[in-house]
Amino acid sequence: MRPGLTRGSKTVGGRGHDLGMVTRREHFRPPEILGRPGLVRPVRIDPSGMSGPTRKQARGRLWRRTFNGWYVPSHVDGTDPRQRALEAASVVPTDGALTGWAALAWSGVKWVDGIDRYGASMPATIVTPGHYTRARGGIAISHERLLPTERRTDTSVVLTDPLRSTAYEVRYAPNLLEAVRWIDLVAASDLVSIEELTAYAATLTAWTGVEHLREALAHADENVWSPMEVDLRLTWTVRLRLGHVVTNRAIFDLEGRHIGTPDVLDLERGVVGEYDGGVHLAGKQRAKDLVREGAFRRAGLEYVTMIAADRRDPTDFKRRTLEARARALRLPADERLWTIDPPRWWVPTNTVRDRRALTQAQRAHFLRRVA
Repeated sequence: MRPGLTRGSKTVGGRGHDLGMVTRREHFRPPEILGRPGLVRPVRIDPSGMSGPTRKQARGRLWRRTFNGWYVPSHVDGTDPRQRALEAASVVPTDGALTGWAALAWSGVKWVDGIDRYGASMPATIVTPGHYTRARGGIAISHERLLPTERRTDTSVVLTDPLRSTAYEVRYAPNLLEAVRWIDLVAASDLVSIEELTAYAATLTAWTGVEHLREALAHADENVWSPMEVDLRLTWTVRLRLGHVVTNRAIFDLEGRHIGTPDVLDLERGVVGEYDGGVHLAGKQRAKDLVREGAFRRAGLEYVTMIAADRRDPTDFKRRTLEARARALRLPADERLWTIDPPRWWVPTNTVRDRRALTQAQRAHFLRRVA
């Protein structure tokens, strides 16, 4: 190797026409966040290329602009709700915090994807009571009061606590179904209980949407295993005004053997309600569902199924439910061979308090379906 040359360099011209050494500049590669694979924190342009892309590199196809001069590599999945939250967090002012769905997604709430029921992306909301921050594409701004005790930092992301984040989405939800869904999904992740959120709502005197929050709390449930169960349950409790409906409550025969755990159960009439998605319509799963239905019926329970079409138009599902309740009413009491009272060996997981009391080994065993 001739003097003056190093690996990774190139020389232009020959003797007498040496233009010097031109070193190829490698692209800066921001590291993924420890413990959160695939997520990359946005970086600023750096003329030296040491802590971020150069201006020229940022204009290329290998980088994607997020907000206000921040960039991430273009291969980073910008549809991941946690990545969207991380990108929005880069423009949170010093007195603010990320709130709403973005804070909940970053906190690990299942099924929160930042997409509304119509398939549109929801903006990530930044609450900043005393700092002017401009709303822009993908970012919404709230100037509501923010107490220091409601802010916390998680892996350098400043966000509001789960109570504040949940209450925000519930208060601004477009309808009761969406409001209840937020409470149910956060409670299913054990971040917030209905009792805790009720106490928090009592402190929000005259806040926008607080009555909406209180109404949603009256219909919420801490034991949902999927978002579709919320639609099923509210079809019964809100649209049909049925009382005594529970979600994912284990049913036993009179000798204490576990029969099954249906999506919803009408305790008054003994009617099981199940939501069947596409996975339930064929193959081994369909065979299992038929065996399960037979076990419920032999115990004296009526059975009704909701499918995807019923979520768009629940008219026929409501009719099937009322017919099932009428049949259940005619069943003699001595043929009702079921109970929801568990045997002594059963470990309850129906409430947030129950699940928080589980050991890690118990959570892995008893909550594997939810996970």
